[in-house]
Amino acid sequence: MKLLALDTSTEACSCALSIDGEIRFRSVVAPQKHAELILPMADELLAEADLLPIQLDGIAFGRGPGSFTGLRIACGVVQGIALGADIPVAPISSLATLAQAAYLDEGHQRVLTAIDARMQEIYWGIYLLDNQAIMQCQGQELVCSPDAITIPENDNWQGVGSGWGSYADRLHVQLMQKINSYQAIRYPQANAMIPLALAAFAKNQVVAAEQALPIYLRNKVV
Repeated sequence: MKLLALDTSTEACSCALSIDGEIRFRSVVAPQKHAELILPMADELLAEADLLPIQLDGIAFGRGPGSFTGLRIACGVVQGIALGADIPVAPISSLATLAQAAYLDEGHQRVLTAIDARMQEIYWGIYLLDNQAIMQCQGQELVCSPDAITIPENDNWQGVGSGWGSYADRLHVQLMQKINSYQAIRYPQANAMIPLALAAFAKNQVVAAEQALPIYLRNKVV
């Protein structure tokens, strides 16, 4: 399968191209520059593989939660490519991508994801690895105060994401002995999105281009 994936939901801007399991990847941490970087990244990866967008089988993007502006940028780019190439889209959770990367990079199978949502809140998700090596959300993804998170039942969890950097002390108080350690300097990356996107395509959990929309979690979006 030929699959393009991109994420601009946080400070990192990334793009990945998977061709029958072989992944090419670009990423840069460049806040405020996603709009000018993401499409050239995609074009560069396609050119390296000697592919046109119409030769892709699908495209995936980080649907959020995350930066409202970043999510809109991703949606705009994905809708444009998908409409022009007439290919389906897999919207992928940014929190799930964080959790998947924790497994792919370091083998963690129980992951507590937290992205700083500003306004003294975090985007929060609890993830467990399934039998197909895909991270699955336990319950619902939330936007809430670090003091009001959903507490996992078991112990030995790994924390990942910028929310752990901003609110580590408050999260530790809530989680007590359940957390082993955390990594705050981690962002959703398009290469970690690939397994999630392939699983979504296998289950036909895809949408048409015009239905590729962000998930903000917050009701009020400005």
